[in-house]
Amino acid sequence: MTGISIIIAANNESDYIIGCLKALLAQDYQGPAQVIVSANGCTDDTVARAATLTESFAARGWALDIVDWPEGGKAAAINRADDAAVYPTRMYMDADIIVDANMIGALVAALAVDMPRLAGGKLIVAPASSWISRAYGRFWSRLPFMTNNVTAAGLLAVNPAGRARWGRFPQIIADDSYARLQFHEDERLRVASSYLWPLTEGFSRLVRVRRRQDRGGQQIAELYPELLERQGHVRPSVREVVGLAFRDPLGFAVYATVSLAVRTKRGGTEWSRGR
Repeated sequence: MTGISIIIAANNESDYIIGCLKALLAQDYQGPAQVIVSANGCTDDTVARAATLTESFAARGWALDIVDWPEGGKAAAINRADDAAVYPTRMYMDADIIVDANMIGALVAALAVDMPRLAGGKLIVAPASSWISRAYGRFWSRLPFMTNNVTAAGLLAVNPAGRARWGRFPQIIADDSYARLQFHEDERLRVASSYLWPLTEGFSRLVRVRRRQDRGGQQIAELYPELLERQGHVRPSVREVVGLAFRDPLGFAVYATVSLAVRTKRGGTEWSRGR
């Protein structure tokens, strides 16, 4: 049976890493797997917490390898984990997401072809504490890009032929978009499994995250313009937006206000994760 190396870049994820890893332990996939936690610049106990599950992974026949590096930087962390990976089929995931129990099996099955393929699951925005984040997440998750595409946000997997499409991950913001755009739409597969993705809390943080996401898209356009032809349907039409706004006026108002704030406060490039 085909094995899979699961790469998790982690920077100060002590509140999330155990939940992330336990969701992997609960997978119904029975094939060989290697899980690599690539810690980068952690100043908390992410590494120590992850290490407590080493024996649990060994008990089910999987390796849990931890790469600990003092310097931060997600792309470098992913590349170090790629160097340590033993299986050519790769899954890349953030340390703060929770996958369904059938996720790995579904991804491995989808990628069991000779042609280059990328696969992902259905992103579900985790329940937020603040009403403004709940409204934003509700509207955002209904946009056509989220409902009709493989977003690859926080999670993506590629088969060996797919991983051969590119070499090292570059030092850019949108590493997931960079990988996704190595593939045409008909080469991207969405499996039925889903995963929980946490959203940042509060208006100002939403603005910072959106600004960074937009900057990531600009980087792709500036550095790799040839990839943009593979975007697919990413911008909703006016008719689609009107329909969504009619069904969820509060969500639309919050989403539009965040978008306006991003456009009127240009220049902020501070680091901000999705939650």
